[in-house]
Amino acid sequence: MENNRRDWLKKISVGVVGLGLVPFETFALPTDHFPEKESKDTPVRLSSNENPYGPSKAAKTAMIESITLSNRYGWELSSELVNLLGVKNKVNLNNILISAGSTEILDLVSQFAALQKGNLVIADPSYGYWTDTAEKLGLTKIKVPLTADKKIDLPKMLSSITADTKLVYICNPNNPTGTICERNDLIQFISQASKNSIVLVDEAYIDFTDQESVSHLVLENKNVIIAKTFSKVYGLAGARIGYAIANSSTIEKLSELQTWANGAVSVVSTAAAIASLKDENFVNETKALNQKTRDYTIAELEKLNISCIHSNSNFIYFSLKNYKKDFFHQLEVNNIIGTKIYEEEGKWSRITIGKKEEMQKFIASLQ
Repeated sequence: MENNRRDWLKKISVGVVGLGLVPFETFALPTDHFPEKESKDTPVRLSSNENPYGPSKAAKTAMIESITLSNRYGWELSSELVNLLGVKNKVNLNNILISAGSTEILDLVSQFAALQKGNLVIADPSYGYWTDTAEKLGLTKIKVPLTADKKIDLPKMLSSITADTKLVYICNPNNPTGTICERNDLIQFISQASKNSIVLVDEAYIDFTDQESVSHLVLENKNVIIAKTFSKVYGLAGARIGYAIANSSTIEKLSELQTWANGAVSVVSTAAAIASLKDENFVNETKALNQKTRDYTIAELEKLNISCIHSNSNFIYFSLKNYKKDFFHQLEVNNIIGTKIYEEEGKWSRITIGKKEEMQKFIASLQ
């Protein structure tokens, strides 16, 4: 009985495209003013690669108006979102799995890969917080150093794969370095690496670039999984919504590890994601503002003899080797939250790109 119920829930969550929705226009809640929660004592948070400009006005409106639907399960909204994501990524509906942030996808893939014990291969440094879970599930971590210019070393990653490798992780653009793999090189790497193991490509920051996703590969390759998120360019980090793109057979297997496929995201967050996908102007404005502020920040850091890596994201990776002051003390006394040292050799750290005035305060704190 329980299995039948779970199967029914899974089918409902992806198969109700086309059912009528209550139009957002029928609600009349006030949306013109959103009170600022920040004050002069609020820290400047430049630590988590959040979008300082979002959510967009359209997403805020959708969230407010969808609250009245929160007494019902969001099957119809989930189905609409799956449909939009399929169109956006040029894949089919059964190639999409919605999640509470892309971190849930990383955890889910860890569980899937760990069904057979072995190892996972990851660049170092890269976004590795989720790998703690993978190791607890029985996957041994193989860390591959970056190249001298802080790029993911695809040839060395490939040569590090063993007969016991169950999972290979590529963050593109990479966090914390902001470097990006050349697309053709990445496609060739995936072609080779996926012959015997799952290749998980994390595209959390690709929307800040002009590079196309490699999502088309999933249509023919069962061992490729793409993790995507609304947390970054769409400004919905706190709403917790992301998704996986994979071969239909792989999506089915991942779904079997969930009680309710596509059911982990609230109606409010789903509505925000739908509105965000339709608001291309906000995305383009965010990208333009990010690039302008990023260029300003890099130029100012280099005036302070702080060497920076070219960034393809909404954060900057830089070396404090030649900086004479106590960097983290300077941030602390100026009420700015940064990150940490990711590589001791060269004293490499990372900073999120905030609004222009926030980055001006950041630079002033270092002078």
